[in-house]
Amino acid sequence: MSDAFLKAEIRPSSDMMERKAQPGPWREAIRSFGRNKTAVVGLCLVLFFALLALVAPLIMPYDYKAQVLTDRLKPPSGDHWFGTDDLGRDIFSRVIYGARISLLVGLLSVAGSIVIGTLLGIIAGFYGKWVDMLISRVFDILLAFPGILLAIAIVAILGPSLQNALYAIAIVNVPTYGRLVRSRVLSLRQEEFITAARALGANDGRILFKHILPNSLTPIIVQGTLGVATAIIEAAGLGFLGLGAQPPDPEWGKMLSDSRQFIQTAPWTVIFPGLCILLTSLGFNLMGDGLRDTFDPKMKGR
Repeated sequence: MSDAFLKAEIRPSSDMMERKAQPGPWREAIRSFGRNKTAVVGLCLVLFFALLALVAPLIMPYDYKAQVLTDRLKPPSGDHWFGTDDLGRDIFSRVIYGARISLLVGLLSVAGSIVIGTLLGIIAGFYGKWVDMLISRVFDILLAFPGILLAIAIVAILGPSLQNALYAIAIVNVPTYGRLVRSRVLSLRQEEFITAARALGANDGRILFKHILPNSLTPIIVQGTLGVATAIIEAAGLGFLGLGAQPPDPEWGKMLSDSRQFIQTAPWTVIFPGLCILLTSLGFNLMGDGLRDTFDPKMKGR
């Protein structure tokens, strides 16, 4: 047998080379996300505030609780980059530490909503009948109230605090994820791979968490990213009304509430907390839109 024949035998075919060159679905998703400039801007904003929250104790020039009444309502300067509030506290220190509180409330409340909503949505969509009717009616009742009003009512019952505000925001957003997962399960449970799994003897728990849940993660991730922005705004709204974080915690919404009487005389007291709420929410919204465009095939052609 000639050397040329041996070389031809071991030479990979063009089809094999093409298959190897094709990137995996996750790599392709990352590339698609990276080509979306607005999504990258949103990701950079989110990473910036996340990094700010992580290193806040290391870069704060002053204690965010320290009151120096002789320095009250000083404009931005070299000593106080963002100025001071009506109690002489450094606004820059309070703003960067407030990133911890706002991001923590946003992420934890959305995580709680996703866990509870996903569990209820899977049960309702998979078992149907009276179980679906009961859970769906609970969702309808929660959705019948405006979100912020329902959150205010829950916090008013539990008592004003950051922890109770987190619970309220999580409860308010449960129906959003529950109905999303329910609709996804209703379409998936009729698929052939579910029928095949059941024919092979898989029980309900294995079908739900091994087959249905992994195929429902994409819309949950997209909606969860967008939901963090909403949760941060809702937390700021509760803080503005005095129902969220309590003094001396520097929550951005509470900072706006404490400084609203100084809008004309000391506008810096409201500008910087307001900008942080705006930019953080914008970052999560842009990133969520980018994830939706990446994972939804219908959006790629637009």
